[in-house]
Amino acid sequence: MKNLDFNIFQPNKTSLKPAAGRVLIAEPFLQGPYFGRAIILITEHNEKGTVGLVLNKSTELYPDEVIDDILSFEGELFVGGPVSSNTLNFLHTLGPAVPGAVQITESVYWGGDFEHLKKMINEGEASSNSVKFFAGYSGWAPDQLDGELAENSWVVSTLSDEFIMTRDVDDIWEKAMSQMGDIYKTWTNFPRNPAFN
Repeated sequence: MKNLDFNIFQPNKTSLKPAAGRVLIAEPFLQGPYFGRAIILITEHNEKGTVGLVLNKSTELYPDEVIDDILSFEGELFVGGPVSSNTLNFLHTLGPAVPGAVQITESVYWGGDFEHLKKMINEGEASSNSVKFFAGYSGWAPDQLDGELAENSWVVSTLSDEFIMTRDVDDIWEKAMSQMGDIYKTWTNFPRNPAFN
């Protein structure tokens, strides 16, 4: 019998390398509350390391419950990662209207003048349709992420800005995997716990 040169747990690696604006998609059996079936938007990647925000882990909190001076904000607070969980990060599509914002993709920006953003929210110039708040962030030391990629813990890919900013996050891991082709699509059928089969 001829062995097939095929292993669904080690799919063909994408040619993409980590970079700001790209995403890390967790392999199906990566465990833990932060990174299990996570999609992480890379906001910074350089010789000092990598920073990103988990896009698809929401909380039961709302930003106006934890941020002083915000009068009303309908979108929930997301979990950005395990680092500095008592700090806030935000993504938005407001562009240069928020001074100091860093452009990550064509229309998604990271951070900027927080006081100015709060003013825009209170004056109705920004809402949960254009801003996502995150508690904490995800971080890797130099070369740490390369090691995890070599172990097939993550797949580097891209997502549309619409996916990045969506508040409907329950199934975006599955949708992202399905869009990447047949081998990755099979990953969506694996149980969350490999002991269950």
